[in-house]
Amino acid sequence: MAERPTESWRRGIAEEAAELAAGTLEAECACMAELFPEELLRVTDEVLDAFEGALPGLGNASDEEVFAVVERVVLSLNAVNEAHGEAAFETDEREELCAYIDQSLSECGVDVVGLTARHGLGRYELTDRWREW
Repeated sequence: MAERPTESWRRGIAEEAAELAAGTLEAECACMAELFPEELLRVTDEVLDAFEGALPGLGNASDEEVFAVVERVVLSLNAVNEAHGEAAFETDEREELCAYIDQSLSECGVDVVGLTARHGLGRYELTDRWREW
C-alpha cells in the first residue's frame, strides 16, 4: 500500500525531536511539530482511513464510482484544511496527498492515466475539480 503522507510527517517530527534532544538542531530551527500538530495528523488519518476503506473493488468500478471516491476524499481534506485556517497543507503536502491518492488508486487496479484521459484531464489533474488546498 502507498505510504500515507501522515506517516512521513510523523517520521519527520520524530527525527526532528531526536536532533533537538541530541543538540544537533537548534530549537529555533525546529518546525515539524508546529507544522503537523497531532490533531491535524489525526483528522487527516481519519480521512485517509475512509478513503482506503473505499478502495477495494475500484479496479472494476465505473469512472463515475472512482471519481465519487476521489471527490469524497478531496472534499474531506478540504474540510481538514479549512478547519486548520486554510494552512494545513502547503505545496509539498499537497503534492504528497495527490501522489498518495493516485498511487493508492493505481495499486487497487484503477488505470488513472486512462481514467483521466477519458475525461479530458491530465493524470495529475485527478483531484483538481474539487481541491481547495
